[in-house]
Amino acid sequence: MTIIKTEKLTKVYDDNSLPVRALNKVDLEFEPGEFTAIVGPSGSGKTTFLNMIGGLDKPTEGKIIIDGTEISKLSDSKLIDFRLHNIGFVFQAYNLLPVLTAKENVSFIMLLQKTDPKKMEARAMELLKQVGLEDKVDVRPSKLSGGQQQRVAVARALASKPKFILADEPTANLDTESAFNLLDIMARLNKEENVTLIFSTHDQRVIERARRVVTLVDGAVAKDERR
Repeated sequence: MTIIKTEKLTKVYDDNSLPVRALNKVDLEFEPGEFTAIVGPSGSGKTTFLNMIGGLDKPTEGKIIIDGTEISKLSDSKLIDFRLHNIGFVFQAYNLLPVLTAKENVSFIMLLQKTDPKKMEARAMELLKQVGLEDKVDVRPSKLSGGQQQRVAVARALASKPKFILADEPTANLDTESAFNLLDIMARLNKEENVTLIFSTHDQRVIERARRVVTLVDGAVAKDERR
């Protein structure tokens, strides 16, 4: 069963009238429960690829099919709704809302989904417990360490029960201990709950945990290894 499929996925940016080909006819498929690292040198297209399959940017050419839906053809409003219900994101910069507590940040996506308040409260508490932050539910991001903020971001990404989670360099701003703690949590969620994870990363610690490593060079797939 394929959850994500790209066909000849191409992205060209016009930088001061000089076209830059960030992705070049990328054909890839991902199955549920995968833990994949997208690797490659800076400028190889890793983040662009994640933005494409996450519906944050549209391709110049090619197709993106997620669970049978060709998202590259959706209108902007339908794409926003599709992302809300199907895709979880974890960013390098955490992207937590500073005025909200940890629990409120995790609940925010469910609020947008119009989840029942009691179910929303229960799921937020359950997720914060899963990431080891049950004692930080009422704490705002400014009072949390970088590792703790990123764990809140992981809980938030899981809150909507997405089909998969995209993580763009999630360990880049973390110290070694925090990075290993985060990876332990995500590896456990991947194994125990069959959460599909796709990372873009330079971090060897992430690459060692991944069960599949896709290498991009100059916007094209140079290598695709399964372990």
